[in-house]
Amino acid sequence: METIKQKYLTNTWYVAALSTDLDGETLFKRTLLETPVVMYRKDDGTPVALHDRCPHRFVPLSMGRRDGDQVVCAYHGLAFDCSGRCTRNPHGNGKIPAAAAVRTYPLIERHGFLWIWMGDAPADESALPDYSRLDEGHANGIAHTYMKRPCHYELITDNVMDLSHVDHLHGEIITTRGQLSPQVPKLNEVDGAVGVRWEWEQTPPILIFNDFLPEPGKTARHFLEVTWTAPTNIQLTIGATQDPAAPLALDSTIGQYDLHACTPENEDSTHYFFATRRNHHEQDGEFNRMKIAGMHAAFADEDGPILDAVHQNMGTTDFLSLNPVLISSDLGPVRVRRLLRQRIDAEQAAAATPPSGRPALVQAG
Repeated sequence: METIKQKYLTNTWYVAALSTDLDGETLFKRTLLETPVVMYRKDDGTPVALHDRCPHRFVPLSMGRRDGDQVVCAYHGLAFDCSGRCTRNPHGNGKIPAAAAVRTYPLIERHGFLWIWMGDAPADESALPDYSRLDEGHANGIAHTYMKRPCHYELITDNVMDLSHVDHLHGEIITTRGQLSPQVPKLNEVDGAVGVRWEWEQTPPILIFNDFLPEPGKTARHFLEVTWTAPTNIQLTIGATQDPAAPLALDSTIGQYDLHACTPENEDSTHYFFATRRNHHEQDGEFNRMKIAGMHAAFADEDGPILDAVHQNMGTTDFLSLNPVLISSDLGPVRVRRLLRQRIDAEQAAAATPPSGRPALVQAG
């Protein structure tokens, strides 16, 4: 029997929701990696996640109600605690069947996001990269947003790893005046992370920073660095300075530190999460709202429709199988695709090999 390729890396952390999505008594449902999940907060605020399917008649538990820290199925009233154990059967003699349990998923809350571990291996908190710079500074200096796109998640990863498209697709507010396309981005690979970097000058400076520089409208040096870590996390740092001696780094420029995270809903739909932390004009709440609205709109109105069309036009999720024409800006995205596929294949191979080291038996189909 031919082995079916595993679709997703599972023994890893994905963003499941914004921290603000879980509020009060709400049962929050979302499909992640083709699996329905229900999330809520216990009375003490701790977030929990369960498979959104009652083991009796497979009704979504998210259609039910809260009873303290428990969830009660809407159909027949079976109750499940936050460990997934059935605690009440209101029928007959009340005996609880041994199989009456719901799978739970580890959740951790960091940087304004809820991260979920969907795999069978024990959850490893150390596997989540350090994005603590998002937590530094005034509360109005960071903003989060979420959107869903009808395209494969790797297309979004490609899009952020190759920002030369800014020269051609995006409007005036983030234009780089055509300075990225002529460059071959510098590729850097360390400990499984893939980074690309651009440096350039432009006049006027990129408009998201222009008004905060000493001489608005005058030439500024810029840098842009994008780093991918498995499975779908991309950290982007961008900055500008008019000081000829200043290093091109976040701490010595007017800039921002962003995190893009994609979580597959299925092969044709992706949950896209975004956070941005700036190091200037941090305390203005109204500016913060305008900032995130503008970043949201740039993706929703410009990148998004392009990626949706690409997804439909490809007719497959295997980009490289179509033998695409590759150009210099594809260095980062293609390397990321190949590394992720290697990680998925390695996870699948490990799952097929029992602890003894003998290959697992596969029944003929």
